[in-house]
Amino acid sequence: MKPQPSSISAFDHAPAANKVAQVTLAFWIMKICATTVGETGGDLLSMTLNVGYAASSIILVSFFIVALIAQLKSKSFHPLLFWAVILATSTAGTTISDFMDRSLGLGYAIGSSILIMLLVLVLAVWRLSTGSLSVRHIQDPKTEVLYWMAILVSNTLGTALGDYLADSSGLGYGLSNLVISGAILLILLAYLVTPFSRTGLFWGAFVLTRPFGATMGDLLTKSPDHGGMGFGTTGATAILLAILIVVMLVHGRAGRREKAPRVSEQFEGTAD
Repeated sequence: MKPQPSSISAFDHAPAANKVAQVTLAFWIMKICATTVGETGGDLLSMTLNVGYAASSIILVSFFIVALIAQLKSKSFHPLLFWAVILATSTAGTTISDFMDRSLGLGYAIGSSILIMLLVLVLAVWRLSTGSLSVRHIQDPKTEVLYWMAILVSNTLGTALGDYLADSSGLGYGLSNLVISGAILLILLAYLVTPFSRTGLFWGAFVLTRPFGATMGDLLTKSPDHGGMGFGTTGATAILLAILIVVMLVHGRAGRREKAPRVSEQFEGTAD
């Protein structure tokens, strides 16, 4: 992939040929923040407010559909709308995973296995129907729908996988987060020193940042007796939303003043 002189911030307007955020360092920071808010926000609605997993899933999936329709109807990239859909997939993914694992009684292992197969199916359909899994130039409706389907499934998978590692595996929240962090680090090293497909590395990192956010959310909300920090779902969600908004505002203003510096090269390429 030929180097380009500059890249566009995940908060600045992307080129006309792309309706989604460019994959830069800012993209990954915001993605982790959004997925962690998704974990704590989903738990706040389903457990703390006692709405239940089924009702919470309906509410949050409805929010996701509304946000997605607005995103699909837009003619260009809008940062706030894009990140609203990302946040919606995170919160909806949390409650969908909990509904599968707990209400349906599938358990974390079976739930994760089903979601892995579903994600592979979505990516396979995307690859076969478009000839690529690249996220650098998404504009046509079919590719964009497949893109958001893959994101929703990967965020749902991340919740189930994070819960499996933290609960069923016996590792606990702290060790689970370290394991996932180590896996993300390996992907980063592969990106830096190997010729592996940037597309494959992107989706690997995208999937893993969801359980990273899930375990981080659990670490923040659970009581110290259960290996957490005891902020609770309400406190943790409020703190994370405040951080998310501040980071978006700060980087949005910086992106309007000048384009973000390139981090080696974008963490996603055209190779499949």
